[in-house]
Amino acid sequence: MSGAGKRQRLTLRIAAMPMGLLALSCLYPIFFAVNNALKTRHDYMLDRFGLAMQPTLDNFVQAWTRAHLGEYFLNSVIATLGAVILLMVVSSMAGFALASLRFPYRRFLFAVILSSLMIPVQVVLVPFMRTMLALNLVNTHIGLILSYTAFFLPFSVYMMTAFYSGLPRELIEAARIDGASLLQVWWHVMLPLGTPALVTLAILNTLSCWNDILISLLVMQKHRTLMVGISALKGQYSDQIPLFTAGIVIAAAPIVVLYILFQRRIVSGIAVGAVKG
Repeated sequence: MSGAGKRQRLTLRIAAMPMGLLALSCLYPIFFAVNNALKTRHDYMLDRFGLAMQPTLDNFVQAWTRAHLGEYFLNSVIATLGAVILLMVVSSMAGFALASLRFPYRRFLFAVILSSLMIPVQVVLVPFMRTMLALNLVNTHIGLILSYTAFFLPFSVYMMTAFYSGLPRELIEAARIDGASLLQVWWHVMLPLGTPALVTLAILNTLSCWNDILISLLVMQKHRTLMVGISALKGQYSDQIPLFTAGIVIAAAPIVVLYILFQRRIVSGIAVGAVKG
């Protein structure tokens, strides 16, 4: 092997060492939570950092039933799934209109959408709650779905507009010449072509909706979502750390699996707006 090849291998090994330590620092909290969730309360008090010598799934069963995490899990699934589907449909149609159609104040409308990304959620909480109360949407699944859609729609529209801006207008013109309406152009042409961006958008919005606490805490005051329920576990079962960590594992498991399966698409989706348009 040449001297240049040896130096390159040595450089890669040196660079891999801090990356490996960084990976271990990220994986250890997951291992710590799973390990303690498999312990009994007695075993945890005896050795907090040791391995679970007699692992048990009782904490997961208790968290799912006694702590009502099963009900909270279902609420999160309904809200997340409904919001993600609505976000994909609305943002795809809006992105198609803003990127491909020519109508008055199009650029101004797009600028308003972009500017809304810079407004913190906390600033609009008071008028938001007044609107929700006036429409009787508090403590309803549809209210939480519409709330997620409203708060996460600006980024979704921006992302789809950036993606559709990179597609040739000849596709739309050809479909229009064949007699297709605008709705048919969106359904038969733009929607299939936008599938890669829509999948990325669905993943990112799933992460945002699933991990949300603030919006769901305000809207679903009687019917908690999973993350709100996990936060309540810390106070309700503060002396039962294995039960609390079991709840954390239950809440994190779907997101960890989703990230492992689609990590490349998540990373590539962040750069969509930079490479399109």
